[in-house]
Amino acid sequence: MEQSAFIPGSNEGASRRKTRLLLFLRVWKWSRNIFGTLFLAQVIYIVALRWVDPPVTATQVISWAEGYGLTRDYVSIEKMSSNARLAVIASEDQLFPSHNGFDWQSIQKAMERNKKSRKVRGASTLSQQTAKNVFLWQGRSWLRKGLEVYFTFMIEVVWGKRRILEVYLNVSEMGKGVFGIEAAARKYFRKPAAKLTATEAAMIAAALPNPKKYSVKPLSDYVARRYPQIITQMNNIAADEGVKDLMK
Repeated sequence: MEQSAFIPGSNEGASRRKTRLLLFLRVWKWSRNIFGTLFLAQVIYIVALRWVDPPVTATQVISWAEGYGLTRDYVSIEKMSSNARLAVIASEDQLFPSHNGFDWQSIQKAMERNKKSRKVRGASTLSQQTAKNVFLWQGRSWLRKGLEVYFTFMIEVVWGKRRILEVYLNVSEMGKGVFGIEAAARKYFRKPAAKLTATEAAMIAAALPNPKKYSVKPLSDYVARRYPQIITQMNNIAADEGVKDLMK
């Protein structure tokens, strides 16, 4: 009678493969639970911010760490002058009331322009800027842009335009260490945001592209050139029905 051949180490090899498989399954289960928990937590956080102001943002922490300080004072949108709301829409994103979070036409134009120029220009909407300011960090990595798309979609669905505008005006950097329209109004004009005039709001909005470089007081050359243009744009879009809804 033939006897089956014994292959030295075969049982040991099978045992190692089984051990590796079990380890993989444990790691997979652990990772799935961790990522599932994190995903659920961030969804809950996004929903909570529909009513609760962001406690702190990465940009605010970095500003404080770099020695610029951190001055902020969150206020409701009803306590912000309609001039302030109109100025940032006119300056940063005139299609804000009607788009779904992304201005695809401007993005296409920016991509074509960037192919021909060494100076990279973006086409971020107010929704995208809000998502970046609240949940992410500054920079141009593909990872950050990918996360920005996700968070922009989420806040458009969960928050709506009015809340996005409110949060944007509360968390945006508007000077060295100055965050939000209330802190900016009190620093530059010694008044609350509710009393900002069109000219004052336009000056603050003009500095938004680079608030550490462009100064409201003393008035930098860029802001001096830009704010009259913003006032003109404010007048041009004020009659838009979507804009009028956000001014109420």
